[in-house]
Parts: sequence; C-alpha cells; structure tokens
Amino acid sequence: MGESRRSPLKSAVPSNIVSPVRRCSRTACGRPAVATLTYVYADSTAVLGPLATYAEPHCYDLCAEHGERLTAPRGWEVVRLTDPSGPTHPSGDDLEALANAVREAARPHDRAPQAGGRGPRAADPVEVARRGHLRVLRSPEP
Repeated sequence: MGESRRSPLKSAVPSNIVSPVRRCSRTACGRPAVATLTYVYADSTAVLGPLATYAEPHCYDLCAEHGERLTAPRGWEVVRLTDPSGPTHPSGDDLEALANAVREAARPHDRAPQAGGRGPRAADPVEVARRGHLRVLRSPEP
C-alpha cells in the first residue's frame, strides 16, 4: 500500500455544525462562553475566572448567565476572578483612595533620615488569612 500524501487536516470533511466560538458547557445552552470554571478539590474551592485561552479537559466554560448563577456545594467556597482587561467603573472606594493620595502628596513630609542612616522604609505586607495555597495580604498601616 502506498502512503497518502494528503495531510489529515486537508482530508477532513468540512462541517457547518462545529463553531469556532467556544460555547457554554451547560447542557442545552448554546450561548458563547465568557468565563472558565475550575475546581480546586484540595481547597474545596470553585474558581470562576475569565475565559481561558484554550479549552482544558477538567475546566468548564460558562456563559454570562450561568457564570452569575453559579453556586458551589455546601462547605465549598466560590472565588470569582475579574478580567483585568474588561471595562471597570470607579467605585466610591476608588474615589476616596484617590482623594487620600492627593491629600498625602500635598502634606509636607519630614525628610530627616531615621536612625541608622537609612531613609524611610515601607513595611512588608501582612498576611491576614490563608486557605490552602492562597493567601490574603493587607498593606501595612502608615
């Protein structure tokens, strides 16, 4: 038998059924996927984040509606990660933080070096909580 010179992709039958757009993994839902759900079994955590760059075997793509309605089993925690490239709207906290930063910049500072001849040093962040390999850090108080 002779070996075929055609590549497997060129010999495939074109189909109008398969869409290049990733769809929601929920049964009977044909909406486009916007988020990816991953389970971290060791931490009893369900992580819902932006749509992954490629489909993973143990991850689930969800549409906006199913992503919003997602609940986890009893005793599990849902962590929702936001898409940093998506549009964000300033909150009241953001405006307050901006006002505080402007006030701090306008306040005169003591320029004298601290003991030991070194300038002021920012303290390290403080670990507030830990769940498995995830840590919550808080900025030190000034």
